[in-house]
Amino acid sequence: MSAAPEPQLERAVSRWQIVGLSINDVIGSGIYLLPAATVLLLGPFSLWGVVAAGIVVALLVLCYAQAASYFDEPGGSYLYAREAFGRFAGFEIGWMIWLTRISSAAALSNALADAVARFWPWAGHDLGRVAIIVVSLGFLTAVNVAGVRSAARTGVVLVIGKMLPLLLFVAIGAFYVDTDLAFSGTRPDPHDLQRMGEAALLLLYAYAGFENIPAAAGEYRNPRRDIPFALITMIITVTVIYGAVQFIAQGTLPGLADSATPLADAAAGFGGEALALILTVGATISILGTNSNTMMMGPRFLFALARDGYGPKLLAQVHPRFRTPAAAIVTQGLIALVLALSGSFVQLALLSMTTRLFAYIGTAAAVIVLARRFRDRPGALKLPGGPLIPILALVLCLALFASASWQNIAAALIAFAVGAVIYLLPRKTEG
Repeated sequence: MSAAPEPQLERAVSRWQIVGLSINDVIGSGIYLLPAATVLLLGPFSLWGVVAAGIVVALLVLCYAQAASYFDEPGGSYLYAREAFGRFAGFEIGWMIWLTRISSAAALSNALADAVARFWPWAGHDLGRVAIIVVSLGFLTAVNVAGVRSAARTGVVLVIGKMLPLLLFVAIGAFYVDTDLAFSGTRPDPHDLQRMGEAALLLLYAYAGFENIPAAAGEYRNPRRDIPFALITMIITVTVIYGAVQFIAQGTLPGLADSATPLADAAAGFGGEALALILTVGATISILGTNSNTMMMGPRFLFALARDGYGPKLLAQVHPRFRTPAAAIVTQGLIALVLALSGSFVQLALLSMTTRLFAYIGTAAAVIVLARRFRDRPGALKLPGGPLIPILALVLCLALFASASWQNIAAALIAFAVGAVIYLLPRKTEG
C-alpha cells in the first residue's frame, strides 16, 4: 500500500491580491514617522529626498522583479542567491532574512502598542502593553495558519484601512499647504556623511518590505508573471503617496521636525481633532497591516530552509487541512513574541534594517548571474541596460551598509557567523 502524497501548498493568491500585499508590506509605521524625521535630517530638501529614495529603491525592486520572473518556487532572496551562488550563499541570505522578519514582527508589535496608547493610555504600560503584543501576534499567527487565502484577504482589507486615512490627509491638506513653509528650514551640510547616511537608512526603512513578496511564490496563481507586475505597481504607488504625504506635512505643520506624531498633529491643524483621530487609527491599522505581511512572509523563508535540510523536519511540513507551513508560522510567532516582550521598537527596527541589506545585496548580485543563465527563458523580464541596474543597486546597498553604525554592523556580522555554524550542521535528508 503506497503512502498518501504529502499535501502541497495551495496556489490561491491572485495578481491584485499580490499588489495589495506588496503595498501593505511597504506602507507601515514608516510613513507616520517619516515626515518629521526626514525634515530633521534634510530640512527643505526632505520632499526631494523622499522622491529620490523611491526612485533609488526602484532599482532594487526591478532586480526582484527580474529574479521573480524566472521562478515559480517559494523562497525569494534565499532562492535567488542559492541558484546563483550555491547552497551556502542561499542559506546565509535566507537565515538573515528570517532574522529580519522576526525582529520586524517584534518591533512592529511594540510600535502597535505605542500607537494604541495614544488614544488608549492603558495599552502603553505593563499588562496593557503585554496584552496588545500577545493578542496582535496571536491573531496574525492564527490567520496565517488558517490559510494563505485568509491571510491575503486580511492583508487586502488592512491595506484599504491604512490607505483611506492617508488619502483623506492628502485630499484635505492640499487646500491648506503653505509652499513657503514646505520648503523652509535649515539646509543640511552635504559633507556631513554621517547625517546623510542616517537619512538614507531612514528613507530605505520607509520603503522596505517589498522583498518579502516573492517568498510565498509557491502560493500565487502565476508568480512569474504576477510578482513583477505587483512590485512595479507597488513602487510607483508608494512613491507617489509618500511624496504627497511629505509635501502636505511640510506645508501645513510649523515645527514638523519636533513632532512625535507628525501626521496627526498636521491633521489637527487643518482638519481638527476628528481628522487627527482618524490618522491615529490609520497608524494603528497601518502597523497591524504591515505586521500581518511580516507574519505571512517570514515563515516561508524558514519553511524553505527547513525543506532544504536546515532545522527540524517539522518546519518543512505542510498542514494537511490548511495547506500552509503551520509549524514554521507558529515557530516565528512564538520567537517574535519573546523578542517583542523583551525589546523596544527602536532597537529591533535597527537590527532589522541592517540585516535586511544582506537580502538586497544577495539579490542584486544574483540577478547579474541569473540573467545570463535564463536569458532565453520564455516570459522572463528583461531590464534595460543589461547588468547596469543590478550593478547600481549593488553599489547602493554596499554604501548603505557601510553607513550603518558599527554596533549594527557588528550585530549583523555576528548573526551571519551564527548562520555559518548552523549551515555546517544540516539535517540528513531522505533519498
